[in-house]
Amino acid sequence: MIRQRNDPEIGKTTASMKEETMTMTNGRLPAAAESAAQPDEVMFSPAVRSEQACRGSREAYARRAAAGHFAQKLSANEMAFIAQRDSAYLATASADGQPYVQHRGGPPGFLRVLNDHTIAFLEYPGNRQFISIGHLAENERAFLFLMDYANALRLKLWGRAQVSTDPELIASLLPSVGLRRLDHAIVFTVLAWDWNCSQHIPRLVPAEPAP
Repeated sequence: MIRQRNDPEIGKTTASMKEETMTMTNGRLPAAAESAAQPDEVMFSPAVRSEQACRGSREAYARRAAAGHFAQKLSANEMAFIAQRDSAYLATASADGQPYVQHRGGPPGFLRVLNDHTIAFLEYPGNRQFISIGHLAENERAFLFLMDYANALRLKLWGRAQVSTDPELIASLLPSVGLRRLDHAIVFTVLAWDWNCSQHIPRLVPAEPAP
């Protein structure tokens, strides 16, 4: 239930937010509108904005959004960070909202930045449960959570993801060593990104290679 509280930053009550959700699906923007939405509209649903207003953070986030601190296009800094990662967490959900988070890993560069709003990576079969690609078959909304434990950095990316069987794309993503036959890749379209607070990130460092 949306609380009847005024939002001083965006100049409307949270009751009016409820009217906005009438044009949404399950409280979220439809796919076509989501692609054209501002990054903070993707990140913060009306229910999230209502909670922010109730708990005192809405005004600050509205100011950040107005100043352009939330973005859709990746800058060179974000692209470099993504390219250096050897680990990632991919979140998906079924059509009825059942969430799932899957770890993905590989050599640095396994997350391939195709352009300033697209990332691709190979889909290894693992234990062959196929939960992530099953979810994406019915719900393209996805989320990437990228960690750099050693430097206490984390990058959050909201987006939509699809499974690709394009042989040229798959071939371009295959590592130069450990070649194996793969049939699928995940193509992730970024709709919003944000750097997260470094507080409480454990300072983990890579293990020394075995002698």
